[in-house]
Amino acid sequence: MSKRDFYEILGVSKSATADEIKKAYRKKAIEFHPDKNPGDKQAEENFKEAAEAYEVLSDPQKRQRYDQFGHAGVGGAAGGGGFGGGGMSMDDIFSHFGDIFGGHFGGFGGFGGSQRGSGQRVRRGSDLRVKVKLTLAEIATGVEKKIKVKKYVSCSHCNGSGSAHGSQPVTCTTCHGSGRVTRVQQTILGQMQTASECPTCGGDGKIIKDKCPHCAGEGIVREDEVITINIPAGVMEGMQLSMSGKGNAARRGGVNGDLLVLVEEEAHPELIRDENDLIYNLLLTVPMAVLGGSVEVPTVDGKVKVTINPGTQPGKVLRLRGKGLPSVNRYGTGDLLVNVGVYIPENLNKEEKAVIEKLGKSENVKPNSAASRDFFSRFRNMFE
Repeated sequence: MSKRDFYEILGVSKSATADEIKKAYRKKAIEFHPDKNPGDKQAEENFKEAAEAYEVLSDPQKRQRYDQFGHAGVGGAAGGGGFGGGGMSMDDIFSHFGDIFGGHFGGFGGFGGSQRGSGQRVRRGSDLRVKVKLTLAEIATGVEKKIKVKKYVSCSHCNGSGSAHGSQPVTCTTCHGSGRVTRVQQTILGQMQTASECPTCGGDGKIIKDKCPHCAGEGIVREDEVITINIPAGVMEGMQLSMSGKGNAARRGGVNGDLLVLVEEEAHPELIRDENDLIYNLLLTVPMAVLGGSVEVPTVDGKVKVTINPGTQPGKVLRLRGKGLPSVNRYGTGDLLVNVGVYIPENLNKEEKAVIEKLGKSENVKPNSAASRDFFSRFRNMFE
């Protein structure tokens, strides 16, 4: 099922400012918040949908890719193997956007007693960036790639907790498990209360006394992992796709980072890409241009025959519709443009020269004024 437009989900225009997008998301989040709609599966889906839209539109780079390439630009291609934010869990949403309501996402506006707003810091793993080189044939159809990456994963010996087997972390006595400390200062305006990360536990709320020997208490280890990437058809050089949650694991639990996939395009030996169109420069012999015939030209999926009409002039462009590349947004397929050139031989033997000289005396090969104007008009248009 195709995804709805992110701007439509939040009810804003494509020219909306960052502040307008944030306000719109806050409104939707309040409307569909799980504490306000207990047991309502549709409200929960709407809540996740709004969070996914906000995740993209609140990030300038992701928003730019979405505006240019649609869902495929941020990994929203159908069947795309985990791209984008569609796989966000409720915990992901609360950890990512918990500060949009002043640091306490749950329990706002009198809606229930969500424990997600406890103030404890939720760590997020760092993103990974990889490059994937694609041929035109792979871009034309889409392709599945398997890549090996060295990344941080959750420690299997302690299940990512950082604690040695059989031991449990203890509650931090400084913040009493909240992960934050509150200070009250006396100013000329009265008492000012500020909250900050606990310096003792680093915002975890707990302290590990007996550390796991395999990960040294970090909860993560560095390992190789093979990741399957489904590249949608029509991508282009420089486009960046993202796989949510496939980046580095966070220390001692939390949210995994993303895997960012940068597309590189291998140069084709004969075809040149121009957006979704492909260009092939065809060089004809003089006899072929004069008499006509048929020639084979390359496409991304093999060769096709093209008819050359008698009297074909240099600079003529033959258009093979639908033989280009598909749009990444599925808005159609480009064409193959065949630019015709004519090869003029530089060295001729006596017999060949005699034939050309005889041909040059014929009135049939001399351009008339109308033909000359047409030729130079087309020649001039090539450079405008």
